[in-house]
Amino acid sequence: MRFFKATHIDFMGKRKMWYMISAIVIMVGFLSVAVKGLHFGIDFLGGTELIVEFSQPPDISKIRSVMDDAGFQKAEIKGYGLPTRVLVRTEQQGEGTSIGEKIRTSFEKSFPELHPKVLQEQKIGPKVGSELRRNALFAVIFSLIAMGVYVAFRFEFIYGLGAVVALFHDVAVALGCVSIFDGLTPYTNFEIDQNMIAAFLTIVGLSMNDTVVIFDRIRENKKVHRSISLVDLINKSINEALGRTIITSGTIFVITLILFFFGGEVNRGFAFALTIGITTGTYSSIYIASAIALDYTNRKLKSKGATVAIQKA
Repeated sequence: MRFFKATHIDFMGKRKMWYMISAIVIMVGFLSVAVKGLHFGIDFLGGTELIVEFSQPPDISKIRSVMDDAGFQKAEIKGYGLPTRVLVRTEQQGEGTSIGEKIRTSFEKSFPELHPKVLQEQKIGPKVGSELRRNALFAVIFSLIAMGVYVAFRFEFIYGLGAVVALFHDVAVALGCVSIFDGLTPYTNFEIDQNMIAAFLTIVGLSMNDTVVIFDRIRENKKVHRSISLVDLINKSINEALGRTIITSGTIFVITLILFFFGGEVNRGFAFALTIGITTGTYSSIYIASAIALDYTNRKLKSKGATVAIQKA
């Protein structure tokens, strides 16, 4: 049973317009990163982080005043899932759990009627945080290179290049959206932590899956339809794979949306990045990877034709 009937959409005819749209989206995202910066988690920065639960929703401004009086002027304070829970993060570190004990004592003295309770405490040294940042960056870069090499060997060099550009596009758009939406609503307090890096790596894998499916179809159709132009061949291949792509990406999209709204604060950033990545991964397989392969091949053929014409002259 087919959910989608055969389509005849001219995807490649609009590729230059979508090039421009992609460039604008990426530039806006990078501008947001440059202006707002990236909100790194404690596992990348180092410091002390506590999740504190109160019997009633506390006054965040009063918590901030208590932290200032306790000597933590640059502490980050925000809600954490439930209205009664607060996440407190400071870059200060001490021996053992001394920082956490000092914060807990300050809360108990200032909010005795709210019965503050530390649910979780995490401490990471600055050297470990720096190593994690570097390793996370290398993990993303090496995954892009490895995927590109795989496609280049399986198909052709230009297909590998198109795949790498598409993967970079997907990660860049997801990162830009994380920066743009960070802090806009209570549901979009995002930070770059190990969960977010896992989301970026998952985006790379899922996007590559879509790209390989389309490239496989293009290669098969090249053997069968030798007389049609390359642009028609690519359009035909994309249209034939469209139903499978929509069903596969659509089911994952629904799951990530559910995870975003009901998966809790810890998984929200991961789910948001993955939701954006699923969308851009499907899009980039068509309008970035396939389009680059088409434009490169056309330019190569024109250059070859011009050379032959000069030689004949």
